[in-house]
Amino acid sequence: MEFIDTHTHLFASQFDSDRNDVINHAINAGVKKMLLPNIDSTTTEKMLSLSKKFPNNCFPMIGIHPCSVKKENFKDEMKHVEEKIKNEKFVAVGEIGIDLYWESSTVEYQKIVFENQIKLAKKYNLPIVIHTRNSFNEAIKIVEKLNDENLSGVFHCFSGGLDEAKRIIDLNNFYLGIGGVVTFKNGGIDKIIDQINLDKIILETDSPYLAPKPFRGKRNESKFILNIAERIGEIYNFPIEKIAEKTTANAKQLFRL
Repeated sequence: MEFIDTHTHLFASQFDSDRNDVINHAINAGVKKMLLPNIDSTTTEKMLSLSKKFPNNCFPMIGIHPCSVKKENFKDEMKHVEEKIKNEKFVAVGEIGIDLYWESSTVEYQKIVFENQIKLAKKYNLPIVIHTRNSFNEAIKIVEKLNDENLSGVFHCFSGGLDEAKRIIDLNNFYLGIGGVVTFKNGGIDKIIDQINLDKIILETDSPYLAPKPFRGKRNESKFILNIAERIGEIYNFPIEKIAEKTTANAKQLFRL
């Protein structure tokens, strides 16, 4: 079985003491590819360095996380993203979007930066990876406005309802990123996911955050993709091998791996 963790912050400080071991444990568990979403200009070089150390396993994105959008420097951050796109190889523009949980005071700037990065993704023919914490309606309205045959991507850490899932699917070239929340007793997504075609699902951990059961509350790792896949298999009544095969094919198609 081969898996792809489509969203993992392996360059984060939580892995400073054992990063190589964490990556090798994931590879040995069958998680052959791990995609790294950027946060802002302060994380880019650390992320790129890790990708160059594991060129066959770790693949970088470039983007500005909505919580990093600040009035005083968002224009400089946007310039940084475009400059890097011109000079480095990335699999996506991400992690981008809107966050109204941590940073509602900057929402207007977040929207400007989000739109700018979607346009960059279209210009450079890259998919987008979207963060929507407490902001699904605000984010998808922008995506719907800019959507065309040149835009594709994933709504990262999807935990919404069936109506929200259908809005994503109606965009045509977009996927739902499913992670550890699907294993939570009150996560909600486990109640509706089997009504969504597996063709529209990719797997992610969002490590070091949101570890699945039975590791909830501990540091998440890419190898825990198997626990997420196992739970999805139980819900669909499919063997884990089918979950691995389909979600890996979906990720390869979206990110052109």
